[in-house]
Formats: sequence, structure tokens, C-alpha cells
Amino acid sequence: MVEITIEALTKEYTNKLAVDHIDMRIKKGDFVAFLGPNGAGKSTTVGMLTGLITPSSGSIRFGKLKPGTVAYHNKLGVVFQNSVLDNQLTVQQNLKVRAQMYERTSQDVLQQVITELGLNNFLKQKYGTLSGGQRRRVDIARALLHQPEILILDEPSTGLDIQTRNVIWDTLKKLQKTMQLTIFLTTHYLEETENADYVYVIDKGRIIAADSLDRLKQTYAQYHLTLTPKDLQKLRVQLNKLGIAPSENKGKLQLIVSDSAQCLTILQRYRNLITDFECRQSDMNDIFVHLTGKEMR
Repeated sequence: MVEITIEALTKEYTNKLAVDHIDMRIKKGDFVAFLGPNGAGKSTTVGMLTGLITPSSGSIRFGKLKPGTVAYHNKLGVVFQNSVLDNQLTVQQNLKVRAQMYERTSQDVLQQVITELGLNNFLKQKYGTLSGGQRRRVDIARALLHQPEILILDEPSTGLDIQTRNVIWDTLKKLQKTMQLTIFLTTHYLEETENADYVYVIDKGRIIAADSLDRLKQTYAQYHLTLTPKDLQKLRVQLNKLGIAPSENKGKLQLIVSDSAQCLTILQRYRNLITDFECRQSDMNDIFVHLTGKEMR
């Protein structure tokens, strides 16, 4: 099974070490999420992966292929943060022009991506007149015209509403299966990682976490318990006796516990002091903040 192998990949600029000896293994057919705060090294890594940035050291291989070769780049489909299509051409014209740039394209594949991504209703419209969600779907279609094995998505849904993001991701999951795609995603919408097979988190140029989503949740996830008290101060005193220091928000007490069993224990013990509660397990947003910190970058 062919995979992308990244070993000791490093990019150093004059006054900054942007990516610091990172290692990754991206298996064929996997959906891999690559996360990190602003300035962590995500875009630099994607630039090296796509061949737009030359590494200072280290290596990237897809089987025996390396960046900088036509054969390697023919394996990749890339959706950049900013579109590379022509605003003055129609959707159909843009896709036709892009298809002519590749040796391996077919009318059947072109029609498949048009249909799967729902482009038929605006094929005759100029690209520049489309909504953000429509443009993103065309961008993805453009990246799939040559039947790549790996689709790299660099923050593809930034600025899109939740309904549009859901449509795009439902389509991508379907295409992942029908076209046997490997998907490599960077995103600020961490809920989009919930279907990932594997997650890498980068910060300050280094990989700080790498595991399946389930194992990351097992390792870092906690439970967030919000209590609506009858008597806030009395409940706080009782919780303090257990060594729990809850925070207060709009008359409610919020605390973090290790597991659902501890949630149940607290609810049972103090049921006479509580009028309502909410208990939820940490999601990827919580895990991300735990790993990278709360401060703005």
C-alpha cells in the first residue's frame, strides 16, 4: 500500500525555524487532519508537500516519487485557500481549460465531479459571480479532474456557512470512497476533523500530537459539567470540600471531571442542591486548546 512518507522535514528561514524535523505517515485512503494555531507551520508544511516550497532538509516521498517531479504532482489534487481559477470565465470554461493541462483526464471523470459536486445548475455562470460555497465546489472539482490519488485541502471551508460546509463534506466523504482518495486537510473548523482517520497537531514547527481521533479523545478528553444550583455559594462550598474549584458563569457552576462516572457521582451526591445540569464530553476544540494553549496567536 503506497503512502506518503515525511521524514525529518524542516524549513528554516533567516530568522525563523518554521517547520522543525517533523515525521508523518499518510496511508492510502485515509482522511488525515493536520491542525495547529496560526503560525504553527501548517501552511509551510503544505507548501513543501505540494512542491511550492523547498525544504531546508528532510524528505517527502510518495512511494518512490518525490516533489519536483511530474509523476509526483500528477498524484496530487490541491485546493488552496485562495482560488486559482479565472473570474471572467464560466465554470465550464474554467474546468475545460484546467482539464487540458493534464494528460490524464476524461469526459466521464469531468461529468462525475460536476454531478457529484452539484455544478450543473451554474456551469454557464462566470466563476466570479458565484457564491463562496459554489466557488469552493468548483475549486474542488478542478482539483479532481486528473483523478489524483491524494486531495490536499488547505482550509477549504473558511468563511462558509455551516450548511454549505456540511454539503461539501458530505460530498467529499462520498468521493473519498468512490475515487479511493486520500484526503489531507488543514482547517480552523475543528468539528470537520470528527471523521478523520488520523490527526496530527503541529505547534511552533513541531508535531505535538499524532494519533487516531478516538485515541486522542481517550488520552486528552475530559467531561465538562455545568450545574444550575439552588444556592450557588452552598454548592460551591460542598464542591470545594471534594477538592473541586468550579468556575462561575451567569449563575451556573462549571467544572471539569475525569469521566462520566464522576459526573454521576456529583449529580447524585448534590441532587438536592441542583435544579438542572449539562454534561458533555470534550470535543476536538477542547483537545486542541488543551494541547496548544488558550492564548491568541
